[in-house]
Amino acid sequence: MKKNNPILYFIIIAALLIFSLPLAGCAGTGKTASTTAAETTVVATTAGTAGAKNEITIEGNSFKPDSLTIKVGDTVTWINKDSYNHTVKAKTGEFDSGNMASGAKFSFTFDKEGTYDYICSIHTFMTGKIVVTK
Repeated sequence: MKKNNPILYFIIIAALLIFSLPLAGCAGTGKTASTTAAETTVVATTAGTAGAKNEITIEGNSFKPDSLTIKVGDTVTWINKDSYNHTVKAKTGEFDSGNMASGAKFSFTFDKEGTYDYICSIHTFMTGKIVVTK
């Protein structure tokens, strides 16, 4: 009687996994590329309208966007999407998030017109600006 070879079984299972993983990405929502493009356009055109979220992501050691214009009374939220700590600190002291771990959010409501330059005090090359208008 022939003995089973465990290495051969391992190779067969590994090959099945390697070839089946790319197929897992094919199962989707059924949307076409044109549907996705249309949805992206809708998001882009509503981003500057009233009621839109004033969010800045912290990602790749940068603030995205690095400049944002808002109205007096608007709130801006920064979201740390990097895997390490950052801060959001106004250069003139109006706000300071303290250390923000990965996934943390910090919000500040701007009640005065003006330009607010800010930095990450951990990575001082990271800079941003909020312009507040009436």
